[in-house]
Amino acid sequence: MSQPTVVLLARADGGRIATSFEQMALSARDPFAAGRRVAWHGADGISAGIVEVGESMDIEDFAHTETIVVHAGHVRLKAGEQTLALTVGSSAVIGRGTSLRIEAQVGTQWAFCAMTTDTPTPGLTGLDPLAMLSPSAAPQEQILIGATPQCRSRNAFEDPVTDLRVGVWDSTPYERHGRAHTLNELMHLIEGSVALLAPDGSSVTVDTGDSVFVPRGASCAWKSTRYVRKVYAVR
Repeated sequence: MSQPTVVLLARADGGRIATSFEQMALSARDPFAAGRRVAWHGADGISAGIVEVGESMDIEDFAHTETIVVHAGHVRLKAGEQTLALTVGSSAVIGRGTSLRIEAQVGTQWAFCAMTTDTPTPGLTGLDPLAMLSPSAAPQEQILIGATPQCRSRNAFEDPVTDLRVGVWDSTPYERHGRAHTLNELMHLIEGSVALLAPDGSSVTVDTGDSVFVPRGASCAWKSTRYVRKVYAVR
């Protein structure tokens, strides 16, 4: 990929978006190769895009770690005694090395952020959008425009080897200047709306139910005028 920039992956209403996607497999063992459309693929092993699937399949050894947010249809993930039934708006993490069965309704689509890694973290982690959160660090004072917001978060999945963290975050409204994003981040808005502003003056507005990916190094400012709650996957 070229210069890092904010990548809109999916709208809540299923509307058309201008993002360019490329059909590609993440590896020779990618179980979703036929329906995977990639919008970002970095040299650091992080990819983001959309998966379309509508079948049942058994996977002995999931080849990477993948955070998914369902945008259409219904999918059931089964790993051992664990079962996650995911509908529109639901999100989960499939760990590297998981042995699982996937049962997807025809027309199922999810936004994803995937990480290629040799480190096994088998298992399924569902993300609770209403999870109790704890106070977390606000943006640095020097980049804020106006009052410091109150922020909270909770990690639901953590991989200490790769430093991948997936969870839920919220914040009171705030505005900050543009800066290079320090991490790769998948964001799915559970509540609220935020404008991500590029240096050239263009912007991407992310509304409730939308999914967006911000690669490491992408320069963007943040402007939210109301409470925001989101699912995040960062590395």
